[in-house]
Amino acid sequence: MIDNKLQEILPFVKQPSRYMGSEINSVKKDYVDISASFILAFPDLYEIGTSHLGIQILYNILNKKKEIAAERVFAPDIDMVKLLKEKKILLSSLETGRLLKDFDIIGFSLLYELNYTNILLMLDLAGIPFFAKERKNTFPLIIGGGPCASNPEPIADFFDAFAIGDGEEVILEMTDALIRFKKEGARDKKELLYEWSKIEGVYIPSFFKADYKDGFSKLTPEHSHHKKIRRAIISDFDNAIFPEAPIIPYGKPVHDRLKIEVARGCGAGCRFCSAGMIYRPVREKSLKTLSEISAKSAASTGYEELSLLSLSIGDYGCLNSLIQQTVNFFAPQKVAVSLPSMRADSLTPEMMKLIKKIRKTGFTIAPEAGSQRLRDVVNKNISYEQIENTVLNAFGLGWQLIKLYFMIGLPTETDEDIFELIKLVKKIKAVLKEKKYHRGNINVSVSNFVPKAHTPFQWEAQLSISEVERRLNIIKDNLNISGIRVKWHDPKAGVLEGLFARGDRRLSRLLVSAYKNGCIFDGWSDYFNFNLWQKALNETGIDPNLYIYRQLKTDDPLCWDHVDTRVEKKFLIKELNNALAEKTTQNCKDHKCSECGVCDFKKIAPEIFTDCAEDLKEKKSADKSEEPIYKKYSLLFSKKDNAKFFGHLEMAKIFLRALKRGKIPLKFSSGFHPKPKVSFEDSLPLGMESESETMNITVLDGTTPRETVKSLNENLPDGLFIYDWKEYEKNIRLSEEIYEVILKEEIFDELKILDFKKSDSFIIKKINKKEKYKEIELKTVVKEIELKSDNKLRLVLKAHSGARPGLILKEAFGLSENIIKLAKIIKKRS
Repeated sequence: MIDNKLQEILPFVKQPSRYMGSEINSVKKDYVDISASFILAFPDLYEIGTSHLGIQILYNILNKKKEIAAERVFAPDIDMVKLLKEKKILLSSLETGRLLKDFDIIGFSLLYELNYTNILLMLDLAGIPFFAKERKNTFPLIIGGGPCASNPEPIADFFDAFAIGDGEEVILEMTDALIRFKKEGARDKKELLYEWSKIEGVYIPSFFKADYKDGFSKLTPEHSHHKKIRRAIISDFDNAIFPEAPIIPYGKPVHDRLKIEVARGCGAGCRFCSAGMIYRPVREKSLKTLSEISAKSAASTGYEELSLLSLSIGDYGCLNSLIQQTVNFFAPQKVAVSLPSMRADSLTPEMMKLIKKIRKTGFTIAPEAGSQRLRDVVNKNISYEQIENTVLNAFGLGWQLIKLYFMIGLPTETDEDIFELIKLVKKIKAVLKEKKYHRGNINVSVSNFVPKAHTPFQWEAQLSISEVERRLNIIKDNLNISGIRVKWHDPKAGVLEGLFARGDRRLSRLLVSAYKNGCIFDGWSDYFNFNLWQKALNETGIDPNLYIYRQLKTDDPLCWDHVDTRVEKKFLIKELNNALAEKTTQNCKDHKCSECGVCDFKKIAPEIFTDCAEDLKEKKSADKSEEPIYKKYSLLFSKKDNAKFFGHLEMAKIFLRALKRGKIPLKFSSGFHPKPKVSFEDSLPLGMESESETMNITVLDGTTPRETVKSLNENLPDGLFIYDWKEYEKNIRLSEEIYEVILKEEIFDELKILDFKKSDSFIIKKINKKEKYKEIELKTVVKEIELKSDNKLRLVLKAHSGARPGLILKEAFGLSENIIKLAKIIKKRS
């Protein structure tokens, strides 16, 4: 729901549908019967946040409770930020337009350190003080969760609480405690925080006092029961609640597909990897559970692609059966199946044959290091032979692009390891040429090592910017070869990431200073400005050397020691020593326990399924002895109100997924990427409404048009409505289009309209997509023009002329872009 003030500025921002909140499967509740309100806040753009599976899981869990209302908010883009500040509009939720400051809880997803200034941006736009100590009982409680909560100290002063570990059960326990607290009458929020501190996995920063000595931070707890915060773990992962009707985002989310979490945790034990440590142990979902989730989720969304997700999908015990049953089940529905990156050592020839059935995009392998010695140091248990075999298998199965991920600056790395990386890439390129894969391209992605809390490398120093750049330049200079493309992570951004990965509470004032200097969206190269960060460092007197470049000893106090991820420090020290001795540790999922300390083998243990009997049954194909008969129809629909903010491609995707959800038997093209036989006769400009548009669809003969229309209307968002249907008639196109233009705050200049009518010629120039000028004679385009009132105009234009009302209003009548954007322009039914 969009309030009037926000409605007025939507025409002036990019991708306005980001801010509408009317997506299919979103939930809007009546607050009359609500006991607790919760807003899930993601400190990055809508396209990033809507691709995050965690926010969908929590949204689903909270909204399953009748007494809880959960909504969403994302960091607005730069253009919207500017307008919100100019118009003094407070940040509000997507679903109902409720102000953030009116919610009981604001829960931030903490996925990336370079999003921290966006948290301050969102609080600022919401009119909420940054620091927890400045917020009285009238403000919402601010909580955070996600991988960055494993060291929450740099942002601890801003938060009332953190959820450490799996959030599914913790979030409900915290909300239930809030409801009890509210029912007992208004009291000091410290009493609620005390109740929260008793919940496993909840950290209350204000219950610890920070002291600093010799450059180290030491936290002293105020309460005996709250000295260590033990990570919350979902022990029965197979039965954990998972969204079966996830929200379908508008626009272009970075991962525009149905996401199914196959397993959580990883037993590979890469020594630099935070996720591999803090999500232990490996917990899988059974084939039966995955089949039920996949079938229901696909039916409720209409996605064209399904992705099977895990930190290490290749380790899933029944992966062959999972791929086989998923591909077989969804192939008749024209739903493609994709996998994330695979470890080279997990790919068997049988699996590669199965993967051949999956949509081919890029094939990703992460060697991490160029030399076998350094791969042993980081515990990346793959050999060059495995990497080469995987690459050759991939190209043999039809892939034409391989992505190789490397990390530089790893502990013990030397220039020799850098040259081994170059040698590995060149060798693979040479092998591809030898095998005559001449189109074989290699993308090399290089990032710099950042030591993360709760990993064996948490004590290691990070390389300086100049040293990272030197090593990068060696790689770039030596791999400047046709068919090889090198991309890299900005070393300056890596320094900031390292600063906050091992930082303490002293960094909160640095974040505030950086934000006030203009630092937002630091994870985006277009907006990242290292000079502003250097200015903030100078203003606050923060010495980054204390956090980034210092080699720590294993008995040094760490500011995250009070966070117990269940991985014991002695295990991390043992793994660090193994790294320095170049010894590897086997995957605990497939081999003996590595004794990391997480599992008690009673409640917490690896959850592995060995029953690989397929559960989803392959759908029988239609009898191909008789070709199916199809019929083509034209569906007439209106596009009104906020639906005018859908771009043409966005609207087409909305209709295609509605057709899938409505189980309309469409005809598809042939080939590896079959497309439905659906077309639109016009593509309206963004911001224009229409009483009548036409979509042509080809469906199986016998499909009842009336039922098709009914089913589609039930699956379309507000503003799109199919009002009629007819059999398709070829080459029937309207010669004229009628428009009504209503100005919001201005009036039309009647003299200019009269001048236009009297003129013999009125030629304008329009720039086409190829940036070339095209002359348009408006006197042949404008068939009729009538001033209905001071602010209402009727236009009759020649159809398909290339001139829309907006262009005519600007060129012929001198109206400004802002006036035109605020105008209501409606294409009328002929």
